[in-house]
Amino acid sequence: MRFGRIPVTNVQPVIEGGAFPAKGIRGADVRVSAVVFRDGHDVLGATAILFAPDGSEAQRAAMAPGAKGTDSWEGVLTPAAEGSWSFAVEGWTDLYATWAHNAQVKINAGVDEDVMLAEGALLLGNAAREAKAAAPEQAKIFKQAARTLGDTSLNTNDRLAAGTGKEVRAAVVRHPLRDLVTRSEKYPLLVERDAAGRGAWYEFFPRSEGARRHPETGEWTSGNFRTAAHRLPAVAAMGFDVVYLPPIHPIGTINRKGPNNSLVAGPADPGSPWAIGSADGGHDAIHPDLGTEADFAAFVEAASELDLEVALDLALQCAPDHPWAAAHPEWFTTRVDGTIAYAENPPKKYQDIYPLNFDNDPAGLSAEILRIVRLWVERGVRIFRVDNPHTKPVWFWEWLIGTINAERPDVVFLAEAFTRPAMMAALGRAGFQQSYSYFTWRNTKEELEEYLVHVSRESAGYFRPNFFVNTPDILTEYLQYGGPAAFKIRAILAAMSSPLWGMYAGYELYEHVARPGSEENIDNEKYEYKDRDFAAAEAAGKSLAPFITLLNGIRRAHPALLDLQNLSLHESTDEATLVFSKHKAVAATDTEPARKDTIIVVINVDPHSMREGEVILDLDALHLDGLSPDGTFIVDDLVTGATWNWGKRNYFRLDAHMEPAHILHIRR
Repeated sequence: MRFGRIPVTNVQPVIEGGAFPAKGIRGADVRVSAVVFRDGHDVLGATAILFAPDGSEAQRAAMAPGAKGTDSWEGVLTPAAEGSWSFAVEGWTDLYATWAHNAQVKINAGVDEDVMLAEGALLLGNAAREAKAAAPEQAKIFKQAARTLGDTSLNTNDRLAAGTGKEVRAAVVRHPLRDLVTRSEKYPLLVERDAAGRGAWYEFFPRSEGARRHPETGEWTSGNFRTAAHRLPAVAAMGFDVVYLPPIHPIGTINRKGPNNSLVAGPADPGSPWAIGSADGGHDAIHPDLGTEADFAAFVEAASELDLEVALDLALQCAPDHPWAAAHPEWFTTRVDGTIAYAENPPKKYQDIYPLNFDNDPAGLSAEILRIVRLWVERGVRIFRVDNPHTKPVWFWEWLIGTINAERPDVVFLAEAFTRPAMMAALGRAGFQQSYSYFTWRNTKEELEEYLVHVSRESAGYFRPNFFVNTPDILTEYLQYGGPAAFKIRAILAAMSSPLWGMYAGYELYEHVARPGSEENIDNEKYEYKDRDFAAAEAAGKSLAPFITLLNGIRRAHPALLDLQNLSLHESTDEATLVFSKHKAVAATDTEPARKDTIIVVINVDPHSMREGEVILDLDALHLDGLSPDGTFIVDDLVTGATWNWGKRNYFRLDAHMEPAHILHIRR
């Protein structure tokens, strides 16, 4: 039989029937839902159950009914450690709620009064005996209620009140009276380390950090790992967790690109780091200008001392003079004229790059890439940002990530896949722990609301979005024309709505001038060195770095911001003001008691104007433990330090050129 006594269907998050595990992070809430129903009119209950990697039951969570008439139920499970967990949903008849409802209706109508009271006495008497060993306090409450229900010397209303009072109802919540319990299948849940689903990323080119231009000749001296290490304290001080480096390998000389992607490079032009490979080596080598293996190891160690992890770009493509091009031409696509096809993404052309072809020698090419990844893991890399994974077969990623994670579960892969939804979803299922996302191009209130619901609810089981605000390839029109306010707004949105966010160096300096006709920076760092004076900009008050530091500090202080699936939207009367909240019940630790952490973000997403109106809050989503007599609660603005009494409806006025957002913490 496919249906049990109580049908439990459409359990989520279940990925392709359980063929792939849903994704979880240690200590992060996982939203579990199901459709649970039954014949007849008895009241139902539902429970989500979490099973530890050893198969033992680790947690039970009561599920709450969803929208009326849908038979949907929803609850939250929180795995406490990494590993291969599983979960299930139980549906059951709620004996107490069924009796209480029927008794109230019949006694109010003067029908079967003695019978209903006797049934209640029997029910709670049995519950008292069952709870005696495991829950003696509840058993005492049930026993007293059963005694009063069965006392025929009392009037009907007093007897009923004894069986339906607050104390009894609270005891039933703690110790439900369940019948016809039906459990779904167990479904897999892969729980990974924090870096797989939480973190703030900062991207910079090590060759630019410490690069200097000769004042007379105009020639550049490249930065290297030693000079780039001097930038790490500033990155750590801004509160970032990961420093991401573009490819650090030798760069090809054949068809090398010049400034602004020009087809002709001068003898001193460094070329694109993504055009990997030359006579100096390939993906296993380090560019001579950057230093040696020992220099790279020292850079990784310096980052580690500042609590920064180093993410390395894994770009599976080659320059024409990469050693593979000569040794393994079968790993590429050969055209009818005998030449190897270079990469194209119309209208973009990459004459300096040969894409790989996995169909001619899949075993040989896969084995070589596995060797490369293992080598960099041995060199201390635990996070890989993968360039254009959607241009390689999905089966390959499932195999590679599965093989590496079987050996090293702590290795994390980020997919740089700006492509069609089906491919992005498949890469998440195949094993990528996180991915770039469409957030970059979602700018209006309506677009953002739709996308935030999608990533926090609909796709969260298999897709973890990393909200990068910019990249070397992406400078959106919103940033080109929005002024400093646009940079501030996008940073707030990314850092507050997603547990993963990132930025590319120069964002804090409001770099916003695009190459004509494109969506990328003019004088792009992909093709030349950059000499930025971050300290001078900050001293002059022309840097967003202090505000970035504030945002990352807020994230670290508030666990609610580091979960993905706990976001709720709220209403505003203004078409350009977005309102959302994030809530988390934080478990007690050895040093701190249990607490509730709730953040409300009210943000003007129009960088050109002042907006005002009313916020209409969904108070249930804020998990308030009872309001004050006037229906208000205290909120502290974590940006300005202001404090207000808020309630269901609240006036706001947000000037994009001053402070475009309220980031509010509910004072408990």
